[in-house]
Formats: sequence, C-alpha cells, structure tokens
Amino acid sequence: MSRRIARHISPALCAALLGASSFCAGSQAVAAAEMSCEELASVVIATNQISLPTSGASITSAETVDSPMTGEYCQVQGEIKPVDITAPAIKFQVNLPQEWNDRSILFGGSGMNGVLATGTTPLPPMPLMNRWPVAEGFVTYGSDSGHQAGPALSRDGSFMANDEALRNYSGDALKKTHDVAMQLVDARYGKAPIARYVIGGSTGGREALIAVSRWPAEFQGALVFYPAWNLTAQNLHRGVITQQMAKPGAYPSKAKRTLLYDAAIEACDGLDGLKDGIISNQARCDKTFDPASATVNGKRLRCSPGETNIDSCLTEDELDSFMTMNDPIQFTYTRCDNGSSYPGLTTWGTDFGRTSGSQFEELVTMLTLGMVAPAYPMPPVQDPMSPPHAATFWDEWVRYAVTRDPSFNSLTLDPEEPREWQSRIIELRLLQDVDPTKLAAFEQHGGKILIAHGVHDGTVSNRATQDLVTQVTESLGETRTRNLLRYYEIPGYGHAFSTSFNAEWNALPVLMAWAEQGQAPGPQVIQDIVGPSAGRTRPLCEYPTWPKYTGGDANRASSFTCVEVSDDDGAVAR
Repeated sequence: MSRRIARHISPALCAALLGASSFCAGSQAVAAAEMSCEELASVVIATNQISLPTSGASITSAETVDSPMTGEYCQVQGEIKPVDITAPAIKFQVNLPQEWNDRSILFGGSGMNGVLATGTTPLPPMPLMNRWPVAEGFVTYGSDSGHQAGPALSRDGSFMANDEALRNYSGDALKKTHDVAMQLVDARYGKAPIARYVIGGSTGGREALIAVSRWPAEFQGALVFYPAWNLTAQNLHRGVITQQMAKPGAYPSKAKRTLLYDAAIEACDGLDGLKDGIISNQARCDKTFDPASATVNGKRLRCSPGETNIDSCLTEDELDSFMTMNDPIQFTYTRCDNGSSYPGLTTWGTDFGRTSGSQFEELVTMLTLGMVAPAYPMPPVQDPMSPPHAATFWDEWVRYAVTRDPSFNSLTLDPEEPREWQSRIIELRLLQDVDPTKLAAFEQHGGKILIAHGVHDGTVSNRATQDLVTQVTESLGETRTRNLLRYYEIPGYGHAFSTSFNAEWNALPVLMAWAEQGQAPGPQVIQDIVGPSAGRTRPLCEYPTWPKYTGGDANRASSFTCVEVSDDDGAVAR
C-alpha cells in the first residue's frame, strides 16, 4: 500500500490500515513521510500508536524556530491525553532540526517535574556555551511528565493524589512521550533514528535509568547526572532530616553552615596534596573529621555549654542536624536491597547555602537548606525564602503520595516506623524507584551508560550512586558492569551548581563513540567555570579513585593523578 492514503478515509480506518506508523489528521489521512513543519500541526496520534494506555495525542503547535544556539528546527508541542478524565494531560515538546543527524535524545525533568522539559538546552554539567544538542542535528524531546506544577513549583506533589498522574511521573510518561516523538520523527523524515539516547539529572537521572531499564530496546545510551534513583529511601531520609530541623533551635543559619564548611575545608582540603578550596580525598575526610571537636580559625566549632544564639559556633542541636544529614539510615520494612537503606549525604565540605559571594550562591541555597525552618504547615516555596528542599519534598510526598490526605502533618509520620503507612511506602518504592537488576537487559542490548555525580551534592547523595553501581556490579559481575557503565565523581561539585567547582564535561561525544563505535571511554577531563578559578581543569576520575595533586600547575589536569585509597589510607595509583 502507498504511504499516502486517500483524503476521504476516516481517521479510525486510517489507523487500522497503517498501524503504528500512521498519522491521521482531523478527518483526513496525511502523508507519513517527509511532512513539512506546518503539516505536522494537523497530526493526531491514535491510542494504538502509543504502547501504554492513553486517549491518544494531538498537536497544539508546530512552528519553525531559528537561533544561534539551536539552529533551525521545527518545534512541535502537544498533549498526550489521559485515560482517566480527572488526570492531567502530558504536555510534550519535540524539536526536529532542519539538518538531522539521524539521532534523537529524550530529556528528563527535574524535581517533581510539572514544568516542560523542552530539550532545547543542555543539562549541567554539559557545556553551557556550546551549541545545544538540537543545533548539532539531534531530534530532542521531553515532557512535563504528566502534570503542571502549582504553587510549590517543581516541588509540587499534589498531582500524586491521582493514580494515572503518579504512574506517569514514575516513568510511564517517558515511554508515552518517546512513542509520540518517534511517530513525529517518522512523519518529518520518513525514517527512524539510527541511535536514540536519553539524558537527565536528579529526577531526570532517575528517569534516564528508568527508561533504559524498563524499555531497554528503545535506547542505545544514557547520560545520567546526580540521579535520585532510589527515591523512596531518599524521601524517608529527607523525612528524618526534616523532623530533626523542625525542632526548636535545630535549623542552622547561613552563618552556621559557613562555619561548618570552613572547618571541613580547614581540616581536609590538604588531604589530596593541594590546598585549593576543594576536598578531593573525601573518604579520608569522612574518617577523620569530627565536627564536635573541629576548629575553625583557631576557635572550636562546637559551642561551649551556655553559648546559644551566636553565629561563631554550632549548638548541640545544630550539630545533630548536620550529623542526621551525614549518617546512613536503615529501613528494615522495605523488604528489598535498593529500598532498605539510605547512605546519608556527603556533608563535610558540602555547601548547604553558605555565605560565599558566588553567582551560584542563591541557587545552591534553594537546592539545599533554603532560608526557612521546616514546620507544620510547611512554609511555602518562595525562592530564596523557602524551607529546605528536602522538607518540601518529604511533606508533599507524605501528604499526596503516601497518606493522600492534604491536611496530614508530615512531621508526625515516623520514617523508620511508619506503622499503618508501611505497605503504601513499599508499594511506592516498587512504582517509583529504579531496579538496578533490570539494567541487565540494557547491557544485553549493547546499551551504554555514563554517570557523573558531584561528591559535594547537598540534595541527592553521591553515596547513593555508589550504592547503585555496587548493586549493578553484584548483579552483573565486574566484566558486564564495565561493559555497561562508567561512574565518575566530581569533588567540589554540588547538585547541578556549585560555589567552589562548577564542572563542565562534554560527555555526549564520549557516550556516542562508546555506544555506536565500541570505543570505551578513555581518561576524561572536566573544567571549572566558577569565578576567579574559571578555566582550571581536573581529571574526571572513575569511582573509587579521586584526583591527587602530584606537582606542577595547580590549574591543569595533568598535575593530578587518579588514585585509590588503600586499606591504610595511603593513596595508590589505579
């Protein structure tokens, strides 16, 4: 049958005749090959063209866009309609470049989503000033994951009261959006991509891992940055932190955070062979740094008995808050490995919103401890005068996903002994989290994954990503794991932004060479873009190695060697 169908054929018959590659626009059939941008505006995609349950998809706009950072492309926006009429639609955007390189990239979201992932900008730590992926010829696409954010912005969890919206956020929206995007690619170019990638950071990092583990045949590679992959355990840890910081006198001010940061730098900065404002030998620091006995500028960090409400030391309650952030926690009731614990945040040397004067200070503050103590009801998100990032996430998750009671006091639900909410939390873990064992299928399909995480991430723990890699290795073995992924840690780098080392890494060509040509990644280099240190480079070291200074220009990667800590804490090259 010809790819062009008579215009009088009904949409239903058109879909039945052409199947999954058909496009039925309004009351008429349209060509399924090399449609113009303007013609894409009339496309309607039927339910049988999307592999998960929907009520089909429609296009709301299709227009040609041209800019120096993107080049010329056709920007298509639309909606994937829910089955449940009370659920919100999935809003999506697909960008189809004029000069296509035969490849596509699915972009993940951030936070609790609710904001359209347009696919027209890079994700940190990708280079910000280079031409963006769509300008390099990639079809790029993303969605809002099936809801539109409310007053809490990307922390708004009210959508989770609806089952279909919760499933979309937990991964279904990725496949639905991907299916629609591939239909539009076929309509625009008359062929499918030769390689398909997925990129995401934080929530988007979890989404990238979900995409390749649940639908391994759909993608060739994934770029995964600071992934919130074990969301349930992370939220439970957030609950422990939130309840601690809600105690009177336990919420540390910016001045107190600055004191702790300075004390850790003073004690640990030189452990890597160079005092440069970055703690690279974090394993050694974690073993030796004790905030209760540490000093800063010659004065004890811990307040003496009777010293309260002063900015020159930390009280017992404030120290307890930082220890709560740092310490791992076990959840015996979650009944499976990737949900039974959370390893705590790397805390010593991490910026939780200090006084720095950096251009990124406000962003770092917003992504970590905010400026307002958690309470009931939870203070509203009004950046920068917001409660801790973790507190809003915990509160929204408890009220809308766990209890589904908007008036519930999240400070009363014990993360370690949730009692009547235990079975629901287990159910959410199975729905929302990445299962590391399911990455085996992606490895069998030849898929490749690059993961990078800042050591000093105050939002999502790099230790959790270490746990992910450990679980994958235990499941697949060392050889298959090396065939599947590489994991790199970046000292001084926070959650997408940093006031001490804001990293840039041009990772996409590295992933493409590995996925398409079998060229495994060699030594990698990252560059800092922060203030007066902008332009300095460091080796990007595979975990568990870290960059040790060996002599020479402190601003050049060649002056460092990736080393591993031996049992006696002596650095050994690897």
